[in-house]
Amino acid sequence: MLSFQKGSVLPLGSTVSDTGVNFAVYAPYARCVLLCLFDDAGRCEQHRVEMYSHEGGVWSIFVESLVEGALYGYRTDGEYDLSSGLFFNINKLLLDPYAKDFSGDFTWSERHYCHLPVGEFNTLDNAIDMPKSKVVKTTPFGGKKPHTPWQNSFIYECHVKGTTQLHPTMDNTKKGKFAALVEPQFLQHLKHLGVTAIELLPVHAFVSEQFLTTKGLQNYWGYNTLSFFVPHKAYCVDGSVTEFRDMVQQFHDNNIEVIIDVVYNHTAEGGVDGPMLSFKGLHNNGYYRTLSSPESVYINDTGCGNTVNIDDPITLKLVMDSLRYWVEVMGVDGFRFDLATILGRTADGFSSRHSFFQAIHQDPVLSTVKLIAEPWDVGPGGYQLGAFPAPWREWNDKYRDVVRRFWRGDSGTLPELAKRIHGSNDLFEHNQRGPLNSINFLTSHDGYSLADWVSYEHKHNEANGEGNRDGHSENYSFNCGQEGETVDPEILASRYKMQVNALVTLVMSKGVPMIAAGTELNHSQQGNNNAYCQDNEVSWLNWSNTGSQQTLIEPIAQLIRLRNNLSVFEHPFFVHAEDERFSVQWLNKESQDMSESDWHDEDNKTLMYVLADKLKSNAVMVILNADTEQFTITLPPPPFSSCWECVFSSESQSERNVLPISICLTGQSAWVLVSNLEENTND
Repeated sequence: MLSFQKGSVLPLGSTVSDTGVNFAVYAPYARCVLLCLFDDAGRCEQHRVEMYSHEGGVWSIFVESLVEGALYGYRTDGEYDLSSGLFFNINKLLLDPYAKDFSGDFTWSERHYCHLPVGEFNTLDNAIDMPKSKVVKTTPFGGKKPHTPWQNSFIYECHVKGTTQLHPTMDNTKKGKFAALVEPQFLQHLKHLGVTAIELLPVHAFVSEQFLTTKGLQNYWGYNTLSFFVPHKAYCVDGSVTEFRDMVQQFHDNNIEVIIDVVYNHTAEGGVDGPMLSFKGLHNNGYYRTLSSPESVYINDTGCGNTVNIDDPITLKLVMDSLRYWVEVMGVDGFRFDLATILGRTADGFSSRHSFFQAIHQDPVLSTVKLIAEPWDVGPGGYQLGAFPAPWREWNDKYRDVVRRFWRGDSGTLPELAKRIHGSNDLFEHNQRGPLNSINFLTSHDGYSLADWVSYEHKHNEANGEGNRDGHSENYSFNCGQEGETVDPEILASRYKMQVNALVTLVMSKGVPMIAAGTELNHSQQGNNNAYCQDNEVSWLNWSNTGSQQTLIEPIAQLIRLRNNLSVFEHPFFVHAEDERFSVQWLNKESQDMSESDWHDEDNKTLMYVLADKLKSNAVMVILNADTEQFTITLPPPPFSSCWECVFSSESQSERNVLPISICLTGQSAWVLVSNLEENTND
């Protein structure tokens, strides 16, 4: 027999004890908050109990004899006033913002809306269409984590479902699930590539927007969060949230870190006309940024309808508690923050001293994990690449764009290309950060795949149902002579070679390299550069051609092994002339130091540089030739041996070549030469 009494205000959410369950929720302007308990199927509301009000806006109740697994939700009663942003509606069952699990599926219906049409109070009850929060007992994550240093990191960004959905040798029940990512076939694939960290697109529970479902599409990427604590249930084989933790443990056992892409900038509740699912019905004006007048109008710095109000102390606490949960309970090693500028923006604009950054940096748990920012959003002053504080890393789109432009053959790219290859000191050195603060990438989930970058000059997003108006129009891409698919062997060979050229640039640059899943498989999205709603073969990786010569598995693996043997890429600081150990030398086609005229020669499309470690007496020379013409260069004297050794080239070669004097550079080719390098055989 259940009994009800006043509970504790902390911790928020549901907490299991030996005698029952404590519930606490923040709803400072509600007149009444009700705890609703459901049967095991989640269909019948068996108890509706008024909670106790505490100072500070928290409501609590302790339910004696209630046990783990109980299903529940909240209802709030209070003022309903659109102009004031007060949306209390007792007819809406709300998910607990701190729920660690839920039961049941979300179904779109008009019942979820607070008002239909705008201004008309909606009395329809939505409980039948809502998942029910589930009481769970959590335990700390155990086991040893890899703690891979940034200088040894190689990131593989991937989608949980799309990465394994078409894998030919996996158990069908595991395909597209967390469990599939730690199947031996895929783990071995990652380890062969040299991957040290897998970065998962959103794994927080999410729903598809109604404008997509009405068109028969789904939010495939997952940037539409329903819960900040619950793993996306569709990625679980048996619906158990522990499957995520099991996956993390197996990755750790294979010395691979897990970074998750998190979306704390907006939620699935959308704008004022969006559904009421959780936050909107508890403290709308606190969880979301709104105009000062009228307060019903959301500030939309995300382009998704609402913006989470990180300035509010309780909202900040929610985000911090969620982050700690994913580290301490789920075991993750770091986070990539979507539209991260929002998290550092106050009413006065972005600040690297925002309370969010201060909270992270003083936190004994979160200050020790990997923190990666997507340093832009669509709000005012939204582009903040280079402005984040240490120890944050940042996606470097300037790197991506100039590498693409260089290999496309654009003129005048050398000065910027050299800065990006050197680690972007112009972006990071001003606040005592180094080259390892730059996450270098050629492609990501957002935009073209690497194969499409060399296959399409124009986006082809018709399948998204927006008249090809969505997605970026400028992708710095080219098609090697024919738009889209082809069987022409010369075009295919050219496309392959240009991808290898770009990968040489990526791996032989200072910074932390990242590739998008499918890069190694020559994956095409058919020219779609905004495949966020393509939960189908457009996005799913095709593993059937892994044995094809057109895959990039071996070039990537070879380049990463080579990089791991070069100490110059481990140096955490920018190299200047006075550096006693490391040096960088930029050379022209005559193997002389680059002059001002060389740097600013619009027709110069060849960049050569030598990175040397004087302590270990080895060096690497990288030659990037985007010129279409072939020519011969005389090599500079190698610093630590009698000759240069060619260890990698985008030109076909079966073995290392000793190059004592010169090298014939074929058009549009990349070369890696070493001097006195001994391979590390301990890997």
